[in-house]
Amino acid sequence: MTRWRSFSATLAALLCPALAWAHGISQADKQRMLDGGYLQYVELGARHMLTGYDHLLFLLGVVFLLHRFMDVVRLVTVFTLGHCITLVGATLLQITWNYYLVDALIAISVIYKGFDNNGGFQKHLDLTPPPILWAVFGFGLLHGFGLSTRLQQLPLGDDTAGIVGRILSFNLGVELGQIVALAAMVAGLALWRHRPSFARFSRLANMGLVLAGVYLLFVQLHGLQHDLYADDFRFPEAEHRHVHEDMEIENTTDASRNSL
Repeated sequence: MTRWRSFSATLAALLCPALAWAHGISQADKQRMLDGGYLQYVELGARHMLTGYDHLLFLLGVVFLLHRFMDVVRLVTVFTLGHCITLVGATLLQITWNYYLVDALIAISVIYKGFDNNGGFQKHLDLTPPPILWAVFGFGLLHGFGLSTRLQQLPLGDDTAGIVGRILSFNLGVELGQIVALAAMVAGLALWRHRPSFARFSRLANMGLVLAGVYLLFVQLHGLQHDLYADDFRFPEAEHRHVHEDMEIENTTDASRNSL
């Protein structure tokens, strides 16, 4: 187990684990929430969605193969309904979980969508995939819960009316950010879909979604290990001192040799 933790820590470090905190709430943002009003929550919600790589990748997977505008509206509406339910409900009821675990599950949703878009259920598992509407709604609930775990890190106040207002403001920001992201995705896909390269690279693009989901999954699991086994990732002070002492001895020895 220790060897596995050491290996995964090294791997995640090489892969730039900054994404693990892509959804984190900085201290500066927390202070802005305390000093500002509802518009601060709207802004943070929008920014949170527009920098939420896992949410954006999943949405890209949802709309990737859709040709009709009404199909886009139908699936996005179902996804939005799902994440609004858990974002608002879980936050109001103060239901939370380890956000690294939640984000790991969200990473799996990205893997799922890329796999499904490439017909993975039929080709590799000889199964009929779950109904797309129910799948997107279920993942919407999951994504909303992930947003709620982050929102609950913010100062929401003590008065019920204020708490509800801040939650709804954050949710509004998320929706506005989602609209902007989806507009760019749908427009880009519409332009690309009429080019010969779309048919050639569609499968590769969805394989890229799968790989991106795997990457995000490893990053979140690495963050979870830091959270659960914090002591295993600390550099002991005594060992740190011994390393510096050894370096000083080595430098002194080298200097003596050079003088000779």
